[in-house]
Amino acid sequence: MIKLGVAIQTPEVPKRVPVALLEGSLEEKIHKAAQLGYDGVELITTDPTQLNQTHLKKELASRGLAVSAVASGGMAFAAGLTLLHPDAATASLAEQRLYELIDLAWKVGAEIVSIGTFRGRSVGDKERSLERLADILRRAAVYAAEKNVRLALEPLNRFEADLIHTTAEGLDFLRRIDHPAVGLLIDSFHVNIEERSWTQPYLQAMQAGRLYYAHVGDNNRWAPGQGLIDFPAILQTLCQAGYDGWLSAELLAQPDADSAARLTAEYMRKNLKEIACN
Repeated sequence: MIKLGVAIQTPEVPKRVPVALLEGSLEEKIHKAAQLGYDGVELITTDPTQLNQTHLKKELASRGLAVSAVASGGMAFAAGLTLLHPDAATASLAEQRLYELIDLAWKVGAEIVSIGTFRGRSVGDKERSLERLADILRRAAVYAAEKNVRLALEPLNRFEADLIHTTAEGLDFLRRIDHPAVGLLIDSFHVNIEERSWTQPYLQAMQAGRLYYAHVGDNNRWAPGQGLIDFPAILQTLCQAGYDGWLSAELLAQPDADSAARLTAEYMRKNLKEIACN
């Protein structure tokens, strides 16, 4: 069964993350997510040690929600931390935070930690940067596997990253890491920019056994149905391929954060029902 998640940022994040949805306190965001019919929330956090994790688990349980993923998306944007940062101390702190994200995922019952802009840009030679990133993620994968957590690497468009843009490039990179605890996160917004097909990237990742998570956002990064992407075709492909993971709303807060979450939930539920997937 495909499950729907919505990305929210946690209170310690120092500034607003553009792709985080829902307004209010953490408790209010969780309440709204449940009211809108989401199955879980994707937590965008920059310092998991600052979270009251016991309280968070109680709030989620009281609303019947899971944590779909622990997201690293705020690390680069809001905290200035990336795994490939040219400053050694900053890169070291970023790697430490990666392990803290894994710990948080384990404690709140999330299976996924996402790796998007958090990986950073290449420093000097791209090949050496890819090898360095592979080494970092391989070590983290061993740690994550011990806690039944998986890492989901997100191919990003050329304007946001200079490493790993497509599903094919992502799968090739995973072969460097060679660990089953690392797979792919496919985001429809990035698919729109970098791929030649709406559906083939998902099918390609599924056939490789490496589609661990998915973000939804239209070509304008508004809610699905507010742009040009053929989401019914994507959903049909995922359903027929047997995907039973998460589709998470990680998109711009347009026309506002609450409306974007509502529009996404309504559109995705309607289309999943029409193709008789859930």
